[in-house]
Amino acid sequence: MSLSTALSIAQSALLATSKQTSVVSRNVADASNPDYARRVAVVTSTAPGARSVEIQRAANDLLFRQNLSALSAWSGQSALYSGMDQLDLSVNGVDNASSPSTAIANLQQALQLYATTPSNQNLGASVIDAAKQVVRSLNDGTKAIQDFRTQTDGQIATAVDDLNSLLSQFQDANKAVIAGTRSGTDVSDALDQRDAILKKIAEYVPVSTFTRGDNDMVITTKDGTTLFETVPRSVTFTPSAGYTAGAPGNTIYIDNVPLSAGAGDNAGADGKLAGMLTLRDGVAATMQSQLDEIARGLITAFAETAPSKPNAAGLFTWSGAPAIPAAGTLVNGLAGSISVNAALDPSTGGSPSLLRDGGANGAAYISNTGGGASYSDLLIAYGNRLDQPMAFDTSAGITVSSGVSDYAASAIGWFEGVRQQASTNADAKEALAARTAEALSNDTGVNVDQEMSLLLDLEHTYQASARMMKTVDDMLDALLSAVG
Repeated sequence: MSLSTALSIAQSALLATSKQTSVVSRNVADASNPDYARRVAVVTSTAPGARSVEIQRAANDLLFRQNLSALSAWSGQSALYSGMDQLDLSVNGVDNASSPSTAIANLQQALQLYATTPSNQNLGASVIDAAKQVVRSLNDGTKAIQDFRTQTDGQIATAVDDLNSLLSQFQDANKAVIAGTRSGTDVSDALDQRDAILKKIAEYVPVSTFTRGDNDMVITTKDGTTLFETVPRSVTFTPSAGYTAGAPGNTIYIDNVPLSAGAGDNAGADGKLAGMLTLRDGVAATMQSQLDEIARGLITAFAETAPSKPNAAGLFTWSGAPAIPAAGTLVNGLAGSISVNAALDPSTGGSPSLLRDGGANGAAYISNTGGGASYSDLLIAYGNRLDQPMAFDTSAGITVSSGVSDYAASAIGWFEGVRQQASTNADAKEALAARTAEALSNDTGVNVDQEMSLLLDLEHTYQASARMMKTVDDMLDALLSAVG
């Protein structure tokens, strides 16, 4: 071997070792970055004694796709569960203190106390006050639900804007990958950036990807709708200025295809957008229907009856009074419009004694025809009606046959059951997202201990190459001295 060849080999080894050391140093520096994939410097021989270094990026497509799916599922479930917490507090208050069920229980107690001493009009006034609290809980609950739906609608609009922005960023990253691939330059950083953006996109909608020539990536949703192909597809949504009970929410469109939402406690359609759609049009809307059914049940339970006369609204009234709502049929928005009959309200010049005697709708409806101050039959009958099974619309999510007081309690039970299951699902999906992220990191991330060990080996290699160059240098000096 000639001295020039030996020198060339030593120089090549030093250059290769330098590049390898740079890659290892970069790995160590970005070890804590969850979006960084480990780089591997592969040394290849291109000619006798010559070496080149090719930088390869660690990747595992299967684990990455699993992580994307888990991220979508967790994001959707998390949005659903956190929204339920907010909704519960707005409608029912802390420990259900402001719920219709609690207010109805207080009304029953006041009614029972009045029935024991029907001559005491102060007790009658207490019943009216308790009835007002029931009305307040239903009116305020309706407003809270519709405000929540409007707020969620605004959050959906913001999320759609964010998703469109991410798709635009993805386009830039994808172009950088394609350009680098075509020119033969290292695209590891561009691939890291593209994958990081893809993870963020997966939090909004579930995605599926495939890669074409030149590393060009195409994104579709789980149901096959194209989200990105060369250019981003449009994600559109028109928010509503406000909501009324029973009003449907606007749809999210991806490339003019409607985005589907999940249902109940488990967002079957993953992603933050689906979770918020489920909140707005599923959980909140069902909760509103239950309030409307409670209101209808109260109007029916306290309706006045008379021979050869239709039942008429009594203690509780509504816009369709004196008629009472049809049995077993949901009336959208009834909980927001129910009120206490002014004829029985002392604050408006009414008399609570009409609850004891009957006659809020005229003389034909008077039950206490003798005018006895101790008459309590009607008060006892009202109390019994609150517990008497009646027909409720099954579209409100509760199918049990019960009285209105039990139905109100069942509404709380329904919501708590849905929320608890949503919590369980959120924990399970969060754990899955964490496990898939950990598995991906273990396979493609940086192990600092291994990198430091590799760095030590490279240091030894560098020292050997340097000694070889020093030996060649000494031999050249000796040769030049001999010639001279």
